[in-house]
Amino acid sequence: MSSKMHTKTKNQEIFERLLEVIPGGVNSPVRSCKAMGQNPLVASMAKGDLIYDADGKSFIDYCCSWGPLIHGHAHPEIIAAAQRRMALGTTFGVTTGIEEEMARKVTQLMPSIEKVRFVSSGTEASMSAARLARGFTGRDMLVKFAGHYHGHADFFLIQAGSGVLGLNATSSSKGIPEDIVKHTVCLKFNDVENTRSFLYENRDKIAGVILEPIAANMGVVPTQPTLMQMLRKVTEEIGALLIIDEVITGFRVGLQGAQGLYGVKPDLTLLGKIVGGGFPAAAFGGRREIMDYLAPLGPVYQAGTLSGNPVAMEAGLQTIKMLEVPGFYEGLLRKTNSLTQPIQATIDRLQLPACIQQVGSLFTLFFGARKVENMDDAKGLDALRFAEFFRYMYENGVYIPPLQQEAWFLSTAHTEEHIAYTRELVIKFLER
Repeated sequence: MSSKMHTKTKNQEIFERLLEVIPGGVNSPVRSCKAMGQNPLVASMAKGDLIYDADGKSFIDYCCSWGPLIHGHAHPEIIAAAQRRMALGTTFGVTTGIEEEMARKVTQLMPSIEKVRFVSSGTEASMSAARLARGFTGRDMLVKFAGHYHGHADFFLIQAGSGVLGLNATSSSKGIPEDIVKHTVCLKFNDVENTRSFLYENRDKIAGVILEPIAANMGVVPTQPTLMQMLRKVTEEIGALLIIDEVITGFRVGLQGAQGLYGVKPDLTLLGKIVGGGFPAAAFGGRREIMDYLAPLGPVYQAGTLSGNPVAMEAGLQTIKMLEVPGFYEGLLRKTNSLTQPIQATIDRLQLPACIQQVGSLFTLFFGARKVENMDDAKGLDALRFAEFFRYMYENGVYIPPLQQEAWFLSTAHTEEHIAYTRELVIKFLER
């Protein structure tokens, strides 16, 4: 065997060095590609709809940093705005005017949000909203749904889907005390009647009910409209807060998020991804009287040195302004449909045990099921077939989320040529 065949790629070399100093070589477990049977992509740069690894190989990117890059990588207008802001200073630890501009934009676009507070991650947003819900109501119990991921705060990491799926029997984590877990109840998703009964039976204990309106961490699984309407009605009746987690869907599926599609006004909303425009930022907001329960006005404490970071606020503001162009979402949907509809047609023609589930510009291709409605369905998917599919796509220059219980994302930067290439690649895999 020649010495040339033993030559390592830069990707391999860097990952091996990462393993020495970072657990698993990654700073977020889902990046590891461990279940895919290969090392992860080590990115060096990205532009438009392409991401490049350390060896300079390009991949058409349908991960898009897990959703925030709705305009693609390194969009010149967003980069220019961020650079202008950076030249004025990257962080101050005190209030800035750009925070008011961003907050005003969010409250103008999302009617349920009268006041908003910015934080640095979706986990921080969900953790803070949970504390606020408990403080405002004076109750302890939180109700969530199996397969919905609300970050890695202890009280939410219970049957949470995607990145924690398979860690143990409850898809949770070691290191979470039972004293904390006992205050969170996890119900089966899209089970309207049993959920209704539980809420009424525990009406004096429940501080809040939280859900992803379009679950994206067991793959794309929308909430049934009857469940959403019931949750809004019953939480109002029992004095609990309805918390909608739009970290992924906020500004991704429309200017009013998924709550605009469902016609529901929650008490609290979580935002993330797009509000940072490619930088670390998130937010939680809602009714004025609830938000005013936060310090320094109220008794619920929440703080963060980098909250409302001016560079992230500038990038997020520019990102959202570009979404307001008339016809933006319709154009992005047409682009997404040009990829998904022929693939679903092929699945139907071949009568394959697979399906595409889509809302707007996010979708999941499931193997092993014709429909996924809850976490039980998601756990029964064909993991081996998906791993084979992931490696096939990767080898052919297309990067998709390395877990089938995740969403693919399209951006305006995806070209017709690259979409056509991806479409034909997927269809060829399905037909073989």
